[in-house]
Amino acid sequence: MKGKLTIVGFGPGSREDMTLRATRSIEDADVVTGYTTYVDILREYFPEKKFKATGMMREVDRCRSAIEDASSGKNVAMVSSGDSGIYGMAGIVYQLVQEMKADITVEVVPGVTAASAAASVLGAPLMHDMAIISLSDLMTPLELIMKRVDCAGQADMIVCLYNPRSKTRKDYLSRAAEVLMKYRSPGTPVGIVRNAGREGQERTITTLGNIDYEKVDMFSIVTVGNSQTYASDGLMITPRGYSI
Repeated sequence: MKGKLTIVGFGPGSREDMTLRATRSIEDADVVTGYTTYVDILREYFPEKKFKATGMMREVDRCRSAIEDASSGKNVAMVSSGDSGIYGMAGIVYQLVQEMKADITVEVVPGVTAASAAASVLGAPLMHDMAIISLSDLMTPLELIMKRVDCAGQADMIVCLYNPRSKTRKDYLSRAAEVLMKYRSPGTPVGIVRNAGREGQERTITTLGNIDYEKVDMFSIVTVGNSQTYASDGLMITPRGYSI
């Protein structure tokens, strides 16, 4: 029997933010596999399922194992937080399926990505053209990352920064802010949401020139407004352009 591998984006982490399709894909799977942190989140909601977990930097091994399980006829769910096609596992799965010439069915199930989860906490900051940029240089050179930040700044795009700051990348966010301030005011609203959609959620609305970098970590999403974005009544709002 031909197996199936479903690449599931389960959203920011809460059961309420999972789509019905994501929930059904996990419930129907013979095996649920993913990064250890994500598997730990899902064990609470699906305690009866069989899980396979691997740590960070084991993405390729994890995908190969999932493809092998599906090739044996199993129904496998490969889980990612957020959306499985945005910094998720969809790309590497398709690459490996082609390389391994695996005769399986592959399906991608989208989920609520971190940018939209954080935006819902801040108000309505993503109402116009935007760019999502990861500041992690594990697989992308820092020079190229900052070039993308620069281009987004020139285009007056709202910028959502993923992986903004870690123990080994303490100054990348401040460097990105300096690049953006070449094109927009230090008073530009910035929203910082930590643990968006998860227990311990925190939010801060500040400005581009006054970011408290010590309060930003890998669990944070930093949203920088465009030239029209404003903060009012504890909300961050980007006008779409409607006449009101």
